[in-house]
Amino acid sequence: MDHFVYILKCADDTLYVGSTNNLSKRVAQHNTAKAGAHYTKIRRPVKLVYSEAVKTFIRARRREAEIKSWSREKKMALIESHA
Repeated sequence: MDHFVYILKCADDTLYVGSTNNLSKRVAQHNTAKAGAHYTKIRRPVKLVYSEAVKTFIRARRREAEIKSWSREKKMALIESHA
């Protein structure tokens, strides 16, 4: 089963990086769920602006950590290069 690393753009123009094995369900949860990521819950609505598929949970978490460590400018360059 594929896993996904994704970037959301929040209503306040901030970026959120996460990973999941069900991308559409997770994006919907970020926009509607009472439980889950507090960061996005208070910055709704969020919009999916980038995703990439990886083969394993471990790879997804490593890639998520890598992207989270980047500057906003580098994250925006990644988003724009895949638009």
